[in-house]
Amino acid sequence: PPEKEGGLPRQVGNKTECGLLGFVLDLKQDYEPVRNLIPEEKLYKVYTFNSVRKSMSTVIKMPDGSFRMYSKGASEIVLKKCSRILNAAGEPRVFRPRDRDEMVKKVIEPMACDGLRTICVAFRDFNSSPEPDWDNENDILSDLTCICVVGIEDPVRPEVPEAIRKCQRAGITVRMVTGDNINTARAIAIKCGIIHPGEDFLCLEGKEFNRRIRNEKGEIEQERIDKIWPKLRVLARSSPTDKHTLVKGIIDSTQVEQRQVVAVTGDGTNDGPALKKADVGFAMGIAGTDVAKEASDIILTDDNFSSIVKAVMWGRNVYDSISKFLQFQLTVNIVAVIVAFTGACITQDSPLKAVQMLWVNLIMDTFASLALATEPPTEALLLRKPYGRNKPLISRTMMKNILGHAVYQLTLIFTLLFVGEKMFKIDSGRNAPLHSPPSEHYTIIFNTFVMMQLFNEINARKIHGERNVFDGIFRNPIFCTIVLGTFAIQIVIVQFGGKPFSCSPLQLDQWMWCVFIGLGELVWGQVIATIPTSRLKFLKEAGRLTEKEEVPEEELNEDVEEIDHAERELRRGQILWFRGLNRIQTQIRVVKAFRSSLYEGLEKPESRTSIHNFMTHPEFRIEDSQPHIPLIDDTDLEEDHALKKNSSPPSSLNKNNSAIDSGINLTTDTSKSATSSSPGSPIHSLETSL
Repeated sequence: PPEKEGGLPRQVGNKTECGLLGFVLDLKQDYEPVRNLIPEEKLYKVYTFNSVRKSMSTVIKMPDGSFRMYSKGASEIVLKKCSRILNAAGEPRVFRPRDRDEMVKKVIEPMACDGLRTICVAFRDFNSSPEPDWDNENDILSDLTCICVVGIEDPVRPEVPEAIRKCQRAGITVRMVTGDNINTARAIAIKCGIIHPGEDFLCLEGKEFNRRIRNEKGEIEQERIDKIWPKLRVLARSSPTDKHTLVKGIIDSTQVEQRQVVAVTGDGTNDGPALKKADVGFAMGIAGTDVAKEASDIILTDDNFSSIVKAVMWGRNVYDSISKFLQFQLTVNIVAVIVAFTGACITQDSPLKAVQMLWVNLIMDTFASLALATEPPTEALLLRKPYGRNKPLISRTMMKNILGHAVYQLTLIFTLLFVGEKMFKIDSGRNAPLHSPPSEHYTIIFNTFVMMQLFNEINARKIHGERNVFDGIFRNPIFCTIVLGTFAIQIVIVQFGGKPFSCSPLQLDQWMWCVFIGLGELVWGQVIATIPTSRLKFLKEAGRLTEKEEVPEEELNEDVEEIDHAERELRRGQILWFRGLNRIQTQIRVVKAFRSSLYEGLEKPESRTSIHNFMTHPEFRIEDSQPHIPLIDDTDLEEDHALKKNSSPPSSLNKNNSAIDSGINLTTDTSKSATSSSPGSPIHSLETSL
């Protein structure tokens, strides 16, 4: 019953079943007596629903000992197994394939086109003897008698079309993968706004999808998937395997320059592989199974699609918050380091004292991170395309802001440092004696520096070149509190800090100048925003992810059917083998050059122009030396023994290239050549050392 009088009945359990039970009640019938007559423990056999058979069946034992099976499932699939159908009087009549085609065209397709999920309800009677073989599912689920076909509306939540529109505006393509009839799926997709009439899109059934992506041998080809997925919007009558195949195909696609980021929603146990494979897996908190929740990354506690939009918004907000903080932090760091270092080099004393630097650090680390990282997400975040996976954390626009504000701050700080005493008509703080009282000159520099950071913190709220840096500032009370609090503490430090903070109290006009220079940061920010980033070719991006070839092999090969480790080792071994051969070849040239000069006029040794000739000639052999440091492991030693026997390239060499240099000597066999050197000769020593 409903919670409130006059409301809709509450549905507890499977929504499809509840829809059918509600239909029974609307027919002025009551299912409770039937349920009491045949409780759940009296059910003789249950074939649970799965995505392969797309139906479920329950067998009950009748009072006379015979059996009756009730089935319900996808209408066109169950109808194929029906040989009879009940007429208006409840009597069975023959149900021929022609009748089935007529029912599909006149009943099922019109219902499906209206967005109704069509379900066929059927039954079959069995004799008590002999008892059927219940495990032979194909025989059991045949020769059914159709009772009826019902249409169930799965109403689209009112907030879903708007949520999908926001996703599309944010550069996210929404695809529907469902087990429903293709006409039902298409109708619901139109209601949701996933597809729009007149657009170039694909709606496929699972069978057609598999036919298009597989070759003659039945193997999935990435090139075939790449031709389908960009336009695919609806995949109907699909299996969980199709869902996983689509996710993997989009992730592995080379169709576009950027690697696609895929998020998947799922609630069933069969959705586990797709949820695991996706970059982001969303499981349903209410209807989802434990397996789906375990395989997912995010659980939607309200089972609402609009929550995915919130997740996207928060994800982008976190990324932007990090970028804002970095923009502010790097500006302060650049200016503080240059001022402290240059000032100390030129004036023998840093304009910013140790305790003042600690206060500056507190501003730019703790307070700034709190202020800039607590910006609430706004709808404006959904008005731009997503960042790429390898997009640098510091964009060229941010780099322009960092360098631009650093130039402004450094120019004014150094101006105050070298001519400030003349501007304010005060004593110079440069070259002041040790232990002298704090000077107004250096206090003005410190105060101006902090004021510029405070106003630059407002500039740092925008990282994409926006002009209105005050937009939404009052929606973040933490930011306002920190900026005003820092300003108040700065007044206390300057006016009452005294010797511990190396500050001398300032006059009102001096304070006004410090604040005025700080306000100049906001004006300068508008000037920087006017300069087009595209014109500044020298600006570089920073914080880029590692390139594809730098990613560790373990990460690249995760969940990918790649070559096995043995084959990879073989390839690496071959590369090292050829490197070693090149080095040996160079060493042979040295030996030959030395020998030709030493035995000039004598019979020259047989020419060996290639490493292959050298390897096959019996005069030379490759031996293992016994280095003190074990550079080659046991497997490599075994391969070296094989090398001595047949001189064939080993399948794997030690990854350490130095092993090739250290573990191989070239020697000559004195019994083979008249021109070979004696064991004590200089050339023998040279060859042995090589």
